[in-house]
Amino acid sequence: MNIGLFGYGKMGKMIEKIAIQRNHTIVAKVDVDSKEIDYTKMDIAIDFSSPEAAYNNIKGCLEHNIPVISGTTGWLNDYEKIISFCKNKNGAFIYASNFSLGVNLFFQLNRYLAKMMRNLPQYKASIEETHHLQKLDAPSGTAISLAEDIIDNSAYEGWLLGKSQDQNIPITSKRIADEYGTHVVSYENEIDEIVIKHKAYNREGFALGAIVAAEWLIGKKGVFTMKDVLNLG
Repeated sequence: MNIGLFGYGKMGKMIEKIAIQRNHTIVAKVDVDSKEIDYTKMDIAIDFSSPEAAYNNIKGCLEHNIPVISGTTGWLNDYEKIISFCKNKNGAFIYASNFSLGVNLFFQLNRYLAKMMRNLPQYKASIEETHHLQKLDAPSGTAISLAEDIIDNSAYEGWLLGKSQDQNIPITSKRIADEYGTHVVSYENEIDEIVIKHKAYNREGFALGAIVAAEWLIGKKGVFTMKDVLNLG
């Protein structure tokens, strides 16, 4: 594949490394200082930019009939507009709050556990996420996805950052040095606690998942998720 990279920070550089290992070519590196974008050589675009840039990056690619993978978080107020635009252009798009293959299996486990716990209201759910100091958004997109999946499969009505209130799931966000991403989902009562956890040791898992998703998306039309890529049903 000929890949256009939107965002050339730490994740962009890791995606470049993994892409080359898998015999793909990076034909464009679009960052904050980029003036002109040449879409003509791109087979697909991978966006790991910033919340401020993501919407225009994705829309620009779809306008030029370039399928897009986006792992940028913090821009989802415009998500439905992008979905509508993609469908109108008969384009192809995958967004994921986390492209790690392990995290997406963790998502599936979280959904399954939420269904099991639905009829046990004495257990109170909570989520904790820990990331590096440079992470711009809190809570993480992954933590929000975990919370939304619990809400969809339980009596919880919403989530709150740092608070515990009635039918809302409390999310705790921590920022420390040299942390690539740890997510913990807990169900606790006065007697015991059930915990599931995913911890990333480096950025390679995120980059590999994005490349795998891009390889899968080539030749397809529509809006997809990592559940489609991994055939998780």
